[in-house]
Amino acid sequence: MRVLITGSTGQLGTELLRSTPAGVEAVGLSRSQCDITDAAAVEEAVSSIRPCVMINTAAYTAVDKAEEEPHQAFAVNATGAGNVARAARRIDARMIHISTDYVFDGNRATPYPPNAETNPVNVYGVSKLVGETEVISADPRALIVRTGWLYSAHGKNFMRTILAALQARRAIHVVDDQLGVPSSALDLASAIWSCVELPRLNRIQHWVNEGSATWYEFAVAIREIALEERIVESAAAVIPISTAEFGSPASRPRYSVLDASNLWKALGGPPKSWKKSLMATVAEFKLRSIGGAPEPMSRLSGTDERSY
Repeated sequence: MRVLITGSTGQLGTELLRSTPAGVEAVGLSRSQCDITDAAAVEEAVSSIRPCVMINTAAYTAVDKAEEEPHQAFAVNATGAGNVARAARRIDARMIHISTDYVFDGNRATPYPPNAETNPVNVYGVSKLVGETEVISADPRALIVRTGWLYSAHGKNFMRTILAALQARRAIHVVDDQLGVPSSALDLASAIWSCVELPRLNRIQHWVNEGSATWYEFAVAIREIALEERIVESAAAVIPISTAEFGSPASRPRYSVLDASNLWKALGGPPKSWKKSLMATVAEFKLRSIGGAPEPMSRLSGTDERSY
């Protein structure tokens, strides 16, 4: 089975490539190799590779910047997603598209099921929702998997941002009034490969790790594990703040917990809790000795770490 992965250098694309099951030939294409906003380039790549399955992880994920660059966000997240879906349909390949919890407004107090009413509160969320419509319109058989709060031991994400700040021994101010589910990109990749083996799965599904947390609780857990793993010998405080105190150009849903029970059931049961997966990912970070310069303070809210 040949599987084409667009956006292959992002968090999820990288994890899909490193966890490819036996018997699957995974072909990854980065943005420089195939810009999904270019329909002709997508058609050319698909015609050359002739995959059985196409997984689109490419996305414009800068939530705040999208408010200033809506055309770019829509070009990738809406038009680009449609280009990939149309190319998949033309060669009768199965389409799996990754979407986001930010299609919801956050006004619920219970987890959002896949059929919950959508109402995004920022340009990024609107562009991803239009992308879902584009995909389903191009190929009603497509599978859309919504997720959120992804992190991994590589790339730009909230976990690595917090670890960098801890290593710099500076106090960290983190939003404590937005609730979601920290989710491992590697765990999601494993779930997607399982979905590949279930061709009857289609339409919209949700996948996240088990449990929920605020960004502040997520940061505190990272701090605790970093100390246990001796990634840092001492660490500055993690200080809770409100969304209003932090301030950002784009609004965020205060509650974006996804109900993933339907997909969990289809895949044989719930995944690991977010805390257990976080422990494994921080341990991998330590093993790989991934460091780098601390991220700017503006990234420490965790609310714009949407990279797939």
